[in-house]
Amino acid sequence: MLNQSTSLDLMFQALADPTRRIMVERLSQGPASVSELAKPLTMSLPAVVQHLQILETSGLVRSEKIGRVRTVTIEPGALQRVEQWVNDRRMLWERRLDRLGAYLAQSTDEPGQEGPA
Repeated sequence: MLNQSTSLDLMFQALADPTRRIMVERLSQGPASVSELAKPLTMSLPAVVQHLQILETSGLVRSEKIGRVRTVTIEPGALQRVEQWVNDRRMLWERRLDRLGAYLAQSTDEPGQEGPA
């Protein structure tokens, strides 16, 4: 569990940066070279590479060098782990809010009880 938590921590830290989210969004459309990922960004190529290293370390992307071109691909399994974590939290809070709603409805239906003012 601790290893999974560390992995999720790295993924959320990587996704916390808007530049890296732009890169992930672009890669969700398909693989891209580092220079393609750098085109729309207003930063140096070395800065883009640093961002990609963080994404790769987190497990969100992988890269492969063929000749002189480094191609980056998204790791869908990693995004599924992030999505599962978020969905688990959402479902937990939805159940809690449903129970609260049921409790509030029950307490206002009981005789002698006043509803919210």
